[in-house]
Amino acid sequence: MVQVRICVPEKLSGAVVECCSGELGVAEVALHPGAAVVPPGDVILVFMARESVEALIEKLHALNVQDVGSISVTTPDLVLSDRADQAVDEAPGEGADAMIWDEVSRQTGEDSRLTWSYLAFLVLATQLAAIGIVTDSTIAIVGAMAVGPEFGPLAALAVALVRRQWRLGRSAALALGVGFPVAMLAAAFTAWLSVPLGLFPADALDRGSAVEFIYHPGPYSLIVALLAGTAGMLSVISRRSAALIGVFISVTTVPAAGFVAVSLVLGEYQKAAGSALQLLLNLVGIVVSAVAVLLFYRLVTKRLPRDAARKLRRDA
Repeated sequence: MVQVRICVPEKLSGAVVECCSGELGVAEVALHPGAAVVPPGDVILVFMARESVEALIEKLHALNVQDVGSISVTTPDLVLSDRADQAVDEAPGEGADAMIWDEVSRQTGEDSRLTWSYLAFLVLATQLAAIGIVTDSTIAIVGAMAVGPEFGPLAALAVALVRRQWRLGRSAALALGVGFPVAMLAAAFTAWLSVPLGLFPADALDRGSAVEFIYHPGPYSLIVALLAGTAGMLSVISRRSAALIGVFISVTTVPAAGFVAVSLVLGEYQKAAGSALQLLLNLVGIVVSAVAVLLFYRLVTKRLPRDAARKLRRDA
């Protein structure tokens, strides 16, 4: 169960209450006339099944509630109510699989901004990857994968393509288009400084067998990226952040970026090209699979309310 709080001018509260009361999966609707002071208006509280929230928000958008008031969604820790249990049973689908588009857009939008912390994490991750490459250390490379923040902009790019939110798409593209070059330049600079200091030999890339997969992209590179993108978007939709760690350490984006930087400094241009292709395959694969997941959810969530309504009519 979730609580939807709606603040609207008095002239619109009647239409909003009617809209909320007739929605599948609604357990309670409470109207507090004049409860809002700034701006003045009414406050409406709705307890409902999470799987019905998206349909309600779409109707509230049609009433332009977001332009004259506000909509917020929170999840209470505990709800004890037979009526709430009945509302969950009537709602289409399952709460664990329910998707709220505005929630996903907001979450991915926050993760896709080009901020100093985002750049810092990407630079640090690429540095870790570069160290793992020259020392042939898979532990350092896996650590770099886990630290990398690039999935946020990739998920936001997928949401932007599906929902045609071009502002979100530009923000995600900027984070990727600036973040990776900056991180690669930083890694190249430190590699350039490390060679004369004797921190690693000039033939370091010829000694490591554990990192050969980075500059040898193949069909499985794309397959892994597609699977990781699918798992990542599912974890965002279902709010299961623990699964994202597995996504981070499955794809070869940050290690490929680090390998490009190091190999260019050492004059290994063929390996740099292979690593760049690896990076491109991973980025494209993640976005394509994330888009596919979102399109699938859009198709399924449109069918579920109709199926639930038919079931209720049959039961009646």
